[in-house]
Amino acid sequence: MLAFEVHDMTCDHCAGAITAALKAVDDDAKFTVDPAGHLVTIESTNVDPNKLRDAIADAGYTPVRIDDANANARTQAKSCCGQRQ
Repeated sequence: MLAFEVHDMTCDHCAGAITAALKAVDDDAKFTVDPAGHLVTIESTNVDPNKLRDAIADAGYTPVRIDDANANARTQAKSCCGQRQ
């Protein structure tokens, strides 16, 4: 799994633009695009991670790759009322 923090992704429109850019590079990959958490996770086995990062950047955003352990902790972190932190 690849994960990128994208702090300048702030809404569903941003998420749609990033999803479209990633699908153009790897239509078979599975994506999770979370604008509230500023997190994009990608399950792709056949595309260079740099191409995926570049696709996000070419869509107008600033992706920063994060390690898998940090990404998993962020996607699973919940507050006391069940909302993502």
